[in-house]
Amino acid sequence: MLKLEGVNAFYGTIQALKNISLRVGVGDIVTIIGANGAGKTTLLKTISGVIQSPGGAIWYQGTDINHCSPAKIVSLGISQVPEGRQLFSHLTVLDNLYLGAYLYHNRKFKAEIEEKLDWIYTLFPILRKRAKQLAGTMSGGEQQMVAIARALMSRPKLLLLDEPSMGLAPLFVHEIFKVIRRLNDQGTTILLVEQNARAALQIARYGYVLETGTVALEGPSQELLADDKVRRAYLGK
Repeated sequence: MLKLEGVNAFYGTIQALKNISLRVGVGDIVTIIGANGAGKTTLLKTISGVIQSPGGAIWYQGTDINHCSPAKIVSLGISQVPEGRQLFSHLTVLDNLYLGAYLYHNRKFKAEIEEKLDWIYTLFPILRKRAKQLAGTMSGGEQQMVAIARALMSRPKLLLLDEPSMGLAPLFVHEIFKVIRRLNDQGTTILLVEQNARAALQIARYGYVLETGTVALEGPSQELLADDKVRRAYLGK
């Protein structure tokens, strides 16, 4: 579904990504782990078109999307849940969810949007109860649910998740990872950036380890879990 070949990214003169190549197959959960500053968020932003790559190719379902606008990339079926959630805190939960469907928010698709909203509420029942609440007044875990739900309203085939467990209580972390697995079981392909390396590798099929903007290691998740270097650096062993 997604293939990167020789992708680079810069912040001014500082190179943040260096010849990144990776693949995500249809129906996969693939994870990217690494320390702070390794380039994980930059990589997702580059796939989403928020950061432009001056070199390499980003192929999505056979189309090179490098240099496409973020709106075009969303319309093709890629949606990102950003690090830190980045909700419209002064708007209600429902308004945040409707904004996720902005590309097809018109009368023609009104029934489909409401159907999607009902499905969202089956994933996150609490959001139905909190629909009229201002998003900024919710707990961190509830806000993360809104952020994921907002991304799902755009009908993605590929969901990019950036640190979904960051700052959450263990109960919410468990719930978020349960939803990730459920989404994948229902056909959504997932590229997951996560500092909780153990949880990420346990849920993913394949993993990449980023170090200072390069792919230092890759392989099936179970192999990475057993790798001595990964265990020492990211698993606390």
